[in-house]
Formats: sequence, structure tokens, C-alpha cells
Amino acid sequence: MAATEEFLTKEQEMAIIDAISQAEKNTSGEIRVHIEKHSEKPPLERAQEVFFLLGMDKTQARNGVLFYVGVLDHTFAIIGDEGIDKAVEPDFWDCTKDIVISHFKNQQFQEGLVAGILRAGERLQHYFPFQDDDKDELTNEISKG
Repeated sequence: MAATEEFLTKEQEMAIIDAISQAEKNTSGEIRVHIEKHSEKPPLERAQEVFFLLGMDKTQARNGVLFYVGVLDHTFAIIGDEGIDKAVEPDFWDCTKDIVISHFKNQQFQEGLVAGILRAGERLQHYFPFQDDDKDELTNEISKG
């Protein structure tokens, strides 16, 4: 993988942000993507740290989802807040992660993230349907570290 700045083009970033918006149209769930160059920590541990740094634990229904990518480390993790973990089936995260990684293995980073985001949105819709008074609690922009 290339450096963080070269990992995705601007067009690919926009496609991912569009996928987040699309996924969130039918759910109160909040989805974010964080990309960083390197971390000394294991990906899941670092993803949990970033989750809290981004304030993703502050959503009303505790239903935030973070897709974490370590570019130079070739790492990926997906985590959700406690509201989601209590609701979804036990293999939810593994199945979603497998979809993303299968694309990543073919250097299809945008496609992998979009597929994972859309799958997460579909499942979140089941457990956290969109309500008329829902508001977008977190930005859809890709954060970088």
C-alpha cells in the first residue's frame, strides 16, 4: 500500500463518503472511516483508541461503526459501539471484515470499503432503523492520522 495521502484518490474518497451517506439514509447508525500510515499498536486496539478519539462513543444509541485502515502496516479493523454489539449476530463483524479484506487482497481499497460500509448499513437498518427525528451525529468525512 502507498502512503496515507496516496492510499485513495479524491474521487475514491468521495465514493466512500457517498457510500457512508447512502448507508446512513436508512439507519440511525453512524459510520466513519479512519486511515493512518502506521501504528505500533495492534489494529483492533488502535481502532478502539481512534473510536474514542473521534467521539464515536457519544452517539445517542451507542451505534457508531469505525472502519480502520493502517496503510503501511497492511492492517484493517472494524468495530462498533456497545449498542451495536448487543444487537447484531455474533459473526457480524467477521463477515463484514471478510468482505472488505477480500477486496483489499486485490488492491481494491475503495471497493472493499464501500462494500463493507453498505453491508454495515443494511444490518444497522434492521437493528437501528432511521427515525424521523434522527440527525447525523458524526461527520461522514474520512479522518486521517
